[in-house]
Amino acid sequence: MKTRVRTVIRVSQSRSRPPLSPLSPQPYYRSFSQLQSRQERPSFGIAFDIDGVILRGRVPIGGSPQALRRLYGDSGALKIPFLFLTNGGGIPESRRAVELSKLLGVDILPSQQVFIILCFGQLINSFSRFENKLIVAIGKGEPSLVMSEYGFKKVLSLDEYASYFENIDPVSQYKAWTTKQEFNGHSNPKELVPRIDVLSDKVKAAFVVSDPVDWGRDIQVLCDILRSGGLPGQENGHQPPLYFAADDLEYQAAFPSNRLGMGAFRIALESIFNRIHHNALEFISYGKPNPFVFNNAEAILRQLQPSSYQYNGHTRSHPFKTLYMIGDNPLVDIKGAKQAGHPWFSILTRTGVFRGKENHAEFPADLVVDTVEEAVNYILKKECNS
Repeated sequence: MKTRVRTVIRVSQSRSRPPLSPLSPQPYYRSFSQLQSRQERPSFGIAFDIDGVILRGRVPIGGSPQALRRLYGDSGALKIPFLFLTNGGGIPESRRAVELSKLLGVDILPSQQVFIILCFGQLINSFSRFENKLIVAIGKGEPSLVMSEYGFKKVLSLDEYASYFENIDPVSQYKAWTTKQEFNGHSNPKELVPRIDVLSDKVKAAFVVSDPVDWGRDIQVLCDILRSGGLPGQENGHQPPLYFAADDLEYQAAFPSNRLGMGAFRIALESIFNRIHHNALEFISYGKPNPFVFNNAEAILRQLQPSSYQYNGHTRSHPFKTLYMIGDNPLVDIKGAKQAGHPWFSILTRTGVFRGKENHAEFPADLVVDTVEEAVNYILKKECNS
């Protein structure tokens, strides 16, 4: 009987609470300075999903620019600690911060983005055995550059790796598009990766960093790597480790209906691999709803607290009474917040994956609203009145 290895983390959940009704949907323009005058620091923080909550494609939705501006002071300094907790990725945080700042009209710091691929960086000690080994990074954007910035020294994107093997993709000549690897303008491409003999060195691990682009080619090459023990064209060998940065089945993009995500790619790869190999695919998935992601987000929000202070050379911050997760996907955002438990409070919007009139049946949020602006209105009114 085939078995598969997945990370399963069970966390005792807090007692179920009935969903709250949103407060008045009218815009809440009360200055947060009133709260600041009552206490020296905010006792809460906010985590926003991006796709389907803040943006649809590259277009702001749900009053997100106005909502985010209320979290800054008149001088433009951050008053309320918040970050973006998204399963998306594929580009360095610094570049994404610039893009988000332009789209949303506020100053977004690289540290305010928790791309779930950051989990790979946070777990670098666990992955230290791969630091100087050949690994392959899969996904849109610049997955190899992202992984190299997290300390991995021998990284090739799947585009680069496949190019070394003639005829590995039997239908490549029928594809109208071409792949182009982008490099940092200040770097020489040859200097980004130490010299590697791809045709003889075995791949020690594969990391799916972001949504793959060419599913057919990527599944074919991954199957070649995984069932051969790390070198396509060889006989069956022990499967190298396989890691997924997220496991979203669907997400909301620019198209009106939901799009297939990394979880769908994982299901396709797993199904095919298990049909052509005598052992079932082994893999580990990170990303929401894994409680590790929410614990990591809480630690970063502490660092963003305006009242963080120095003690014996270390930065300290006060504990949060409430952390708000604003998302559009009950199976990912809401489930994750509930599994993480106190102090997380889940808010579900109707601008993305979820469009229901009532709360989600299986993973009900603490609050359901129409837009992210309505969610921020609720939070500020609640916190200012507390």
